[in-house]
This record gives sequence, structure tokens and C-alpha cells, in this order.
Amino acid sequence: MFLWIAEQLGFPGIFNLFRYSTVRAGAAVATALFLGLLIGPKFIGWLRVRQGKGQPIREDGPQSHLAKRGTPTMGGLMILTSVSVSMLLWMDLFNKYVWACLFITVGFGLIGFLDDYDKVKKRSTKGVSGKVRLLFEFIIAGAGCAVITWGAGTHLYIPFYNGPLGDLGVFYVAFAAFVVVAFGNAVNLTDGLDGLATMPVIIASLAFLVIAYLVGNAKFAAYLGIPHVPGAGELAVLCSAMIGAGLAFLWFNAPPAAVFMGDTGSLALGGALGAIAVSTRHEIVLGIIGGLFVVEAMSVIIQVLVYKRTGKRVFRMAPIHHHFEQLGWSEPTVVIRFWIVAFVLALAGLATLKLR
Repeated sequence: MFLWIAEQLGFPGIFNLFRYSTVRAGAAVATALFLGLLIGPKFIGWLRVRQGKGQPIREDGPQSHLAKRGTPTMGGLMILTSVSVSMLLWMDLFNKYVWACLFITVGFGLIGFLDDYDKVKKRSTKGVSGKVRLLFEFIIAGAGCAVITWGAGTHLYIPFYNGPLGDLGVFYVAFAAFVVVAFGNAVNLTDGLDGLATMPVIIASLAFLVIAYLVGNAKFAAYLGIPHVPGAGELAVLCSAMIGAGLAFLWFNAPPAAVFMGDTGSLALGGALGAIAVSTRHEIVLGIIGGLFVVEAMSVIIQVLVYKRTGKRVFRMAPIHHHFEQLGWSEPTVVIRFWIVAFVLALAGLATLKLR
């Protein structure tokens, strides 16, 4: 909105700064952080009153988690509110990439909200049917990715290779939707300990802030040998808003958590990262930067497949963060060490920008 106002005024004086996405990105992170910290206490209090006993805790999970009974969920609404308000203030209102990514983010957040609401209402750890969730996730992701790819090409780019690997044509939208859905659910599976998913999302958002800025700049993209996507640089503002909102939420989600983000937050944030990766043509790099989420998701898939075939478990408990808890690691130890892994993987993902 401020960019549009400055443009109508002819960018006089200090308003000229609003031309630059870097300035608006800085403003977006500050706005989302301030708003999240401002609304957090009252919002958490409202959730406690509305939800009563809070999020149901799995009886078959680690016994230490039973102490978390009564903690309210749906804290992802705080994140979505902070991100949405910040973006409406600082984004380019005519940028299709930002609108498409916001559509996926809010759409996935709505699916997660319905799932969380169903769990709280029924006092059960099982919410909306998995098949129904996936169906609507693919519909939302498919629609958003169709907008992203319209007029922007359907080429696939991979790390360590200069130029497009090939043109997927009509299959690209399906591939892109799969990336978004897969990553949304991967972040959802990771959100099992206080602060575990929040900081890696912040780290990944910071990495994609850099990628979005470079991809959106023709000179930097040409120098690095990465695809240039005109207009994608505006996604740096979205990444910044996610960082600010994530930091504000982490203030309340740090152990012992006063609130859980629930599927409302984890699905939305994972979907947002997937959509940003598709928009910047760095879908494969997302698998490196967000490698922690990939490992978490794969641990569940491996556990289920092996158990169905052999009746034996590969991990003591899945997702893999529970495996380490069963080995005797304390929750803060698991969380902080996983943060370190996420940071290292983000650096590795950024390194691929030069190694082409």
C-alpha cells in the first residue's frame, strides 16, 4: 500500500526509498515482528478461553509431552495475521508472485485451521481426513502454481548446472504443486517440539530472501548463472514478513511453549516456502535448504513402509525428532541441535548459487 501511495505522490523526498524492495523488506520484518509481539499475549489468552483444554496430546507419544496438556493451539493465526498485515502495507500490490504465494499461504493456513478446530472440538489427535486435506491442498497449490508459471516458462533448474535442465511443459504445474504440498506437510510433521519448526522456517526464509533478491536482479542472476525471474525479487518482502512473524511467534513458542502454531501455522509456512521456491525456480535447492524438513518427512515414510512390510521399526519413534528423545536427548537438546543442522543446510543451499 505504501509503495502505491508513494507512486501516486511521485516518490517525493523520503518516499523515494519505497521504490527499493530492500527497504520495504526491512520495514516488513519490523512490522510483522512488532505486530506479532503486540497481539501475542491477548491472542493466546483468547485461545485459552476458547479452547479450554487446549491441543490434544498423543498418548502413544513421548511421556514427557503429556505435561503440555492445556497448551492452546492455532497460534499460526498470529503468524498469518502478522504476515498478511505487513504484506498489505509493504508489498507491490500489482506483483503476481506475491499474490500467488499469499494465496497458497492463506489457503494452506485455512486447511490447517479446519484440522486444528476439528481436533480441539472432538478432543482427538485425528482431525480432517488425510485424503480430504491432500485433495484441497493440491487444488490450492495447483491454482497458485498455475498463476506463478503463467507466462514465466516451465523449465526445470537444478543445482550445480548452468541453465535449464529441460522443459516440463504442462507437467510443470503438477510438479510445482507437488513441491508445495510436500513441503507444507514436511514442515507440519516437523512441528512436534517447542520451537523446532519455527526457527528452521526462519532460517529457510532468510536463505530464500537472498535467493529471491538475486533471481529478481538481472545482473546478479546473469553473473551467478541462475534463472532471472522479473518481479520475483518482490518475494524478498514476503520472506522478511515471515521472518518477523516467526521471531515474534518464537517469543511465545520457546520452551515451555505458551502456544502451539498447530497445522494452521505449519501448513501455511511450509506451503509459503514451497511457493517461493517455485516462483524463484529453486525447487530442488529448497530440498537442500529445507533438508531438515525433508529428513523429518522421510523418517515417517520409511517407518511406515518398513513396519508394514516387516513389522519392525527403523526408528524408536517417528518423526525422527521423537527418535532422539527416546534415545535420552532432552527436548531443548534436540531442538537446538536441529536448529544447527538447519543453519548448515541453508548455507549449503546458498552455496549452490555460485557452484554452477
